[in-house]
Amino acid sequence: MAEVKDFIVAIELGSSKVTGIAGQKRPDGSISVLALVREDSSSFIRKGVVYNIDKTAQCLTSIVKKLEAQLKTRITQVFVGVGGQSIRSVKNSIVKDLPADSIITQEMVVELMDANWNLDYPDQKILDVAEQEYRVDSQLQMDPVGIRASRLEGNFLNILERTSFFQNLNKCFETANIKVADMYLAPLALANAVLTEAEKRSGCALVDIGADTTTVSVFWKNVLRHLAVIPLGSNNVTKDIASLQMEENEAEQMKLKYASAYTDNNDIDPNLKYSIDSERQVESRKFIEIVEGRMEEIIENVRYQIPADYYDKLLGGLIITGGGSNMKNIEQAFITHTHIDKVRVAKFVNTTINSSNDQVKARNGMLNTVLGLLAKGDINCAGNYIDPNGNLFENEEQNTAQAPDRKPRQAYEKETGTIRTAQEEELAAEAQRKQKEEEERLRQEQERLLKEEEERLAEEERQRKRENSWFNKLKKNIAKFGKDIVSEE
Repeated sequence: MAEVKDFIVAIELGSSKVTGIAGQKRPDGSISVLALVREDSSSFIRKGVVYNIDKTAQCLTSIVKKLEAQLKTRITQVFVGVGGQSIRSVKNSIVKDLPADSIITQEMVVELMDANWNLDYPDQKILDVAEQEYRVDSQLQMDPVGIRASRLEGNFLNILERTSFFQNLNKCFETANIKVADMYLAPLALANAVLTEAEKRSGCALVDIGADTTTVSVFWKNVLRHLAVIPLGSNNVTKDIASLQMEENEAEQMKLKYASAYTDNNDIDPNLKYSIDSERQVESRKFIEIVEGRMEEIIENVRYQIPADYYDKLLGGLIITGGGSNMKNIEQAFITHTHIDKVRVAKFVNTTINSSNDQVKARNGMLNTVLGLLAKGDINCAGNYIDPNGNLFENEEQNTAQAPDRKPRQAYEKETGTIRTAQEEELAAEAQRKQKEEEERLRQEQERLLKEEEERLAEEERQRKRENSWFNKLKKNIAKFGKDIVSEE
């Protein structure tokens, strides 16, 4: 490969694989995949969450080194997807009463946003916020700025994750000495990659069936309305098949060869048996019951996660993706158990992807998330050229220092789906600390001035009372009497 001077690098940490990809964006909007590396993650990532920091860091280091070897170029930074079991969405409303006939300004809206971002959820961190409609008096508006009102209510969908899980993820990249350019909410990066504008506008539910988790994202009027992660995935089907007295690797092969998410009873042959190996077989009916039983459980959980307020509004239907979407008759299974007739399987992203890699060309939905992360990346990740005849690890410190820094953003300044990096969090915390110190200084100064004013007024009151006391009046009368006598003499 010739020297490449600009490319984007994205990393997805999945329950079965950690995937690293490098691609170059073309002027026509297409992306050319330059390198792809995948490594098994089942021993250190569980249900999309890092639980062994050291092993994860070692895996990340290995992936970056392998990408650099393919690219023959240093990688200065990477884009990262954040997902996993602990992510969930919570609705919240912030109300602001305004003076009569006030005109809503952008500052008022930002004040509501800040108040929402500053909410404290025990052991939970707000990763992202999806703005819903604003209620202006009694009317709902997407953009309230410029409207006259006496009451403004902001409705928000807060995306939360366990604080410890998010810290572990950042610690992995810190341990591996890999700079993070930006973190993206993986389900939203995936949604941007596989959903059409019409689907998000008319209402749809995106179902990503992964190895250990199934993520449900509900959209309506181009706004994320609900996000949930179900701790069940295609690996659960494999483990259920393994209960038929076989190893998990054999069960996985049986699943890929025979499994169907839905089978009509009339199509079941009671005498048919599936071969495990040359010596063992399993009854097809028992195999079908096990697979369908688990798939029905997953689909019922998906149905339960679609809010009742939007269930009848999903004119765009269900869009299924991820590795689990490759199971035979998956569309019919969802139609049967959700009673939603419009179901589409998204095998690939909407962006034009050019690649000679067989895994990319397979278009089986397994790379959709990492391709979505790659498409969102907007900072060059390429560093120095690596001389194939030189030391592969030379000048790492110098190269890392060349990575460009993004200007720190306020929470409300970033695009929906983008998570503030650890550096931005630190800078935001420092700015908040300074702001609080300044507010405390101003408060103390105001208290001092108020106290001085109160003392002055109190002294004036005491002086007035002294002047109006009977003793002072007597003194004044005596003085006046004496003065008058002197004047007469």
